[in-house]
This record gives sequence, structure tokens and C-alpha cells, in this order.
Amino acid sequence: MIRRLPLVVFLILLIGLPAFAATPEFWITQLNYIGLATLVVLGLVLLTGVGGLTSFGQAAFVGIGAYATAYLTTAMGWSPWAALVLGLVFTAIVSYILGAITLRLSGHYLPLGTIAWGLSLYYLFGNLQFLGQYDGIAGIEPIHIFGISLSHGRHIYYLIWFAVLVSMWATSNLLNSRPGRAIRALKGGSGMAESFGINMLSYKIIIFVYSALLACVSGWLYAHMQRAVSPSPFGLDYSIEYLFMAVVGGGSSVWGAFVGSGLILFLKDQIQNVLPQILHTTANFELVVFGVLMVLVLQYARDGVWHIIAGWWYAISRQKTTQRKLAPPPEATALPQRQRPEKGSLVLQLEAARKEFGGLVAVNDISFSLHAGEIMGLIGPNGAGKSTTFNLITGVLPSTSGKISFQGKRLDKLRSREIAKLGVGRTFQHVQLLPTMTVIENVALGAHLRRSVGVVSAALHLERKDESELLYEAAKQLQRVGLGDYLYEQAGNLALGQQRVIEIARALAADPVLLLLDEPAAGLRYKEKQELAQVLSRLREEGMSILLVEHDMDFVMNLTDHLVVMDFGTKLAEGLPEEVQRNPKVMEAYLGGIDESESDDEQASAPVTAGGAV
Repeated sequence: MIRRLPLVVFLILLIGLPAFAATPEFWITQLNYIGLATLVVLGLVLLTGVGGLTSFGQAAFVGIGAYATAYLTTAMGWSPWAALVLGLVFTAIVSYILGAITLRLSGHYLPLGTIAWGLSLYYLFGNLQFLGQYDGIAGIEPIHIFGISLSHGRHIYYLIWFAVLVSMWATSNLLNSRPGRAIRALKGGSGMAESFGINMLSYKIIIFVYSALLACVSGWLYAHMQRAVSPSPFGLDYSIEYLFMAVVGGGSSVWGAFVGSGLILFLKDQIQNVLPQILHTTANFELVVFGVLMVLVLQYARDGVWHIIAGWWYAISRQKTTQRKLAPPPEATALPQRQRPEKGSLVLQLEAARKEFGGLVAVNDISFSLHAGEIMGLIGPNGAGKSTTFNLITGVLPSTSGKISFQGKRLDKLRSREIAKLGVGRTFQHVQLLPTMTVIENVALGAHLRRSVGVVSAALHLERKDESELLYEAAKQLQRVGLGDYLYEQAGNLALGQQRVIEIARALAADPVLLLLDEPAAGLRYKEKQELAQVLSRLREEGMSILLVEHDMDFVMNLTDHLVVMDFGTKLAEGLPEEVQRNPKVMEAYLGGIDESESDDEQASAPVTAGGAV
């Protein structure tokens, strides 16, 4: 209960302030502006802080909402509520078109693109005659609810903050859901998420439209609070200020939107009031001082002010409450599983697969087959082309020539997310987890395709059943690989070996027919390797096909049914483990050559050492 005390106090103050006649009108007005800014910044938290997509055009979407209701209510005589609906529809269309074009850009081109269309919309507002050009539109009617006019600041205050609280609740729900996990993968995990069938471009557009709609609502409320609109509040400088608010408050935190908005607006107001008295001048030094303060905040609170506040409160509340272990997700209906192919049937076939990078041949016309219920090892010295072969199979890289088939379907013409839908799961040579997400959330991301939950359902928290099934599946796979005690740990806090096991659990959560493991035992202790080998053996018995790259030769030789050896992108040898380890060509590739004084019999009988680098 003590952990929720700040929220209870905040809501009491928020509701009670306007009810007291002694509350200064200035405070109410200031809180109204903070609420309006919080709506816009909340969208930027999702878009920029969580999704990693920088936008300098949010003020333009505020302008669309404001001008839509201003024109429709004054020139057309529409109700403000009808104007809100049409404004949201128009904003959704415009933002979808702009997002589909702009979000294909990357690096510094993306923010430059948002600056371009943000300025275009700003100058459009000021040059269209029916919008009043730079004079704007005045005489906007106030909003009415059940016959009550919200023309007074104390009355519209409740509507503004109702919209803010509902938006914060919906955004928090969204981030803690199936779509939310995909959204959180946008920054630093797009390639990994695509390998599990997630269309990352569609989620970029979704959060872009979502943030634009929040800005539109803010513009609608602003127009009816001010009773007039003009282009000046919708320019580039305001978009930059909104971004400042998101970063200062805490770019990845819902509550950071409120803290950042409140702090920036409070500082601006206080500097304008106090600075002339201190300097005894009317010269405009406010922006200079404001800029210095922002640099200091960014220097000493890089994760935002909210994270500092939350950290303090967590430390205090933890001292006053006993820490209890969170229970695993309750048992839920099992997710549907793919039908396994008949044991021994052909699952994967590579026919002269080739990959060239300019003049470099990374994979040189390699061919091999993998059957259902079989574990195949793909081994070779460093730089042999093993991981590149994995990337060709999973669609991360397009093949230059050749044919790759999975259960009779061509893979070499498909994208990685389309290949994942067919039943191909994988881990990565370099661990690709989302470090700030919990272990169970990382694994649940692998099961993304096994349930269909929309953004609206997630935001309104209507996906409880689907979410419980996804989390239960993730917990079950973590128990399967021996990490059931780490469900709610942040993935980045675990050791490298444990993170590799998490990747395996995530791949298993996708219910694959073919599992590609890239160095799964790297970083594991001997006992952990034995446990992993037992897990993989059970999967083989269940009919799963596994292709693995591994450095530990003892692990490979004791586990695999079949081996393919690569060297310089070319298949060097293929066969049973005991045959391959006695192959002179394989020994030469691993050991760098064989002494000519050795007899042929000695060469044939010398096995590849367990310590050989693959």
C-alpha cells in the first residue's frame, strides 16, 4: 500500500485544487497548460523514448487538432465533440501518410524529415485564407457537457486532466502488452524482433499515429480553452520544447511525461519572473539561463528526473516494506502448437547456397540436408561462414544464388519475419536481448505470433486472457531450460551464459519446427552444458529439428547426429561425428596442417581435440 501512496496523494491534490476557492487562478491555468503539454509529451515518450524515433513535428499535429475544431465549430456550426471525431480521423490519415513516408528514413535523416513536414504544416496554417492566415480564428465556442459550459478554466481543468489520466492509463497498458513488447524492441532490437515474425515498420507507424492522436486531443482542448487559435503555438520551437520535456522528465516513462512538462513550464515561468529582478534589466536573458539549466539537468539526470524521484521513493518504501518474491504467472490455457513433421522427413535443404559480399565469397555453394528429429552440427574454424549460413536460412541476408527450402517451401526469396511464420526459430551469435525488460517479457516476445492482440485492445486492457496465456507459455519455457527462478529479473542483470539460455527459451516460445542455435553453450559451465544437452535431446525426441553452431567439440560430438564442417565458406566434410573427427582435411583445418612424418594410419586415428576452435 505504501508504494501507491504518492499516486493517491497526487490524485487527491489534482481533484481537490480547483474545488478550493482560495486556490489562485494562476495555479489552475498553469496546471491546464501542464496537462495539455503532458498529452503531447506522452506521445513522444512512446515514439521517441521507447521507440527511439525522434520527431520534431508534434506541434504541427497539435495545430491540426486545434484548427480542425476551430474551423468546424465557427464556420460550419458543428458541435465540438463532432469536430473532435473528425479531427482525430483527419489526423490519423495525415499522420499515417507522413509516417509511411518518413519512418523509412533512418539516422539523422528521420528527424530532418519530421522538421521538413512540421515546417510545411506550420506555414500551411499561416497561409490558408479559410483558416484566417496568421490572424487565426477567434470566437470559438466553449465545450459543453450535459448542458454545463466549460468556458471557465476551473471547469475545463477537469476535462483536460481526465484526458491526461486516461491517456496515461492506456499508454501504460499498451507498453505492458504483446504490442508493447514489440514497440519496446524498436530501439535496439528490430532485427531480432523481425526474426520472430514481427513487422517492425507497422509498429513504427502505429506509435507515430498514436502520438499524433494524443497531440490532436491536446490541440482540441487548447482551442476550446483559449477560444482562439493562431499558427504561433504550432511551430518548430514548440516541437523542440515538447522533446525537451520528454527527455528531461524521463523519455521511457509514462510519469516522466507529466514530470517533464511540469518542470519545464514551471522553470520557464519562474525564470521570466525572477531573472529581471535579479539582473535589474529587461533584456531577454531568460532563454540563456533556461538553456544552461537544461544542460545541467541532462548532464546529471540523463535518464530523466522521474527516474531519480522513483529511485528515491523505491529506496524509502523498500525499507518500510518486506520484499516478497513475485509468484509465477497463473496456469492458463496452452497456446496452440504446430504439427510436427514425421520423423525422418526432409525439413531443411540447402542446394548450392552462395553469398558474396562484393568480391568476397562468404558462403561458397554449400549444400546439405536436415531431417525431422535430427540434431546437426555446423562447425568450422572462426570465419568459416557458419553464422552467414544461419543468416541466409533465416532471411537476415539475401542469398546471391542457390536454393534454400524448408518443408518444400523456398526460403531464399522470403523476409525473415515471413520465414519465422513458417516455423523457423533461432538464437544469435551475439546475444540480442532487451536488457531493461524482464526475462519473462523477453521470452514472451518469442511467442508474439501465437496470439493476435491489437493496439486498441491492449490500450484498453481487454487482452487479459491472451496476455496471461503468453506469459504462462514464457514461464513454462523458462522452467524448461532451468531459469524459472529468474522470471522477473531484468535480462541485462544476468550472466552471459544465462542470457544465452534465455535466447533459447525465447526461440522455443515461438514453437518452431526448425531451431537454429548459434553457439548456445558459449559462457555456460560444465553442468549447465550438460543440462542444455538434455533439453536439446528431449526436443529431438519430440520431433524438433536442430541446427547448431558450437565451439565446444565435446558438446558437439556427444550431442549431434550429423556434422557439416565448413572452412573459408566451403563445405569441407560431412558425416557422422565419429567419421568427421577422424577426417584428415578437418584435422588440417583445425590444427593448421599435419606433420608429413606422421603415417597415414596415425593421421586417420588422431581425433579432433576437444579444445579445437570451431
